[in-house]
Amino acid sequence: MKKLRLGFPKGSLQESTVELFKKAGIKINVSARSYYPSSDDDELEIMLVRSQETARYVQDGFFDAGLTGYDWICESGAKVKEVCELNYAKSGFRPVRWVLCVPETSKIKSIKDLQGKRVATELVDYTRKYFAKNKVKADIEFSWGATEAKAGSLVDAIVELTETGSSLRANNLRIIEELLTSTTRLIANDKALKDKWKKEKIENLALLLKGALAAEGMAGLKMNVPAKALENIIAVLPALKKPTISQLSDKNWLALEVIIEEKTVKQIIPALKRAGAQGIIEYPLNKIIY
Repeated sequence: MKKLRLGFPKGSLQESTVELFKKAGIKINVSARSYYPSSDDDELEIMLVRSQETARYVQDGFFDAGLTGYDWICESGAKVKEVCELNYAKSGFRPVRWVLCVPETSKIKSIKDLQGKRVATELVDYTRKYFAKNKVKADIEFSWGATEAKAGSLVDAIVELTETGSSLRANNLRIIEELLTSTTRLIANDKALKDKWKKEKIENLALLLKGALAAEGMAGLKMNVPAKALENIIAVLPALKKPTISQLSDKNWLALEVIIEEKTVKQIIPALKRAGAQGIIEYPLNKIIY
């Protein structure tokens, strides 16, 4: 059987990626004792690997494709093909940011004030290039962890990854500049994309994953609608697109189906009922394919 070798993110993205694949229709089973998850797709050969290393392994052909952050593609300098962007992170569906931070009490106001200073980060190469672009000479050192604790004590500033900014605030850190915005990417190498079967498999995977993300936070509604109340009911619906309307066996009634934001359902259902809709059904969505 043909196999697609896939680098699967280990660490902060692992849980959210397993959940995304599940919504896409692919169940991933991760064992605490193995780096080789199983799945219900026999055509996938999956290995857990840190996002920091994925792009290089895809470039070198150890994997046909992989999931990693745009930040680590930039950091590694690996030559890979970005198949699609997947806007999700550890705890939400938003980009993450690499930001330059100093303690709240620091007199440093901008990157220019870091001339000759020390900066700690895990994103070393990208940060060095960024400082060079801004014509600032600073000692950029690799941080093995606990980066936030080093600011103001071991180093003058840090470049750290943040999703919401809450951890930075909790550690009394102030953002003075944003270096990079990053989202997850499905990547592949040239050799895999030149193989007809692998190319189609990768494109199918991209389609399903994007569809699962598009469905996040959305819900479907079905209802029966008196024909005379149709205009009033449509006015209630903030539809993704125009609702689907079909005739019932009773010519005075119509069936209506629509996709809406899940967070609006609790306000819309009572309004639909008051406008005359009956038999209202809400259902979850796993994928929306555009």
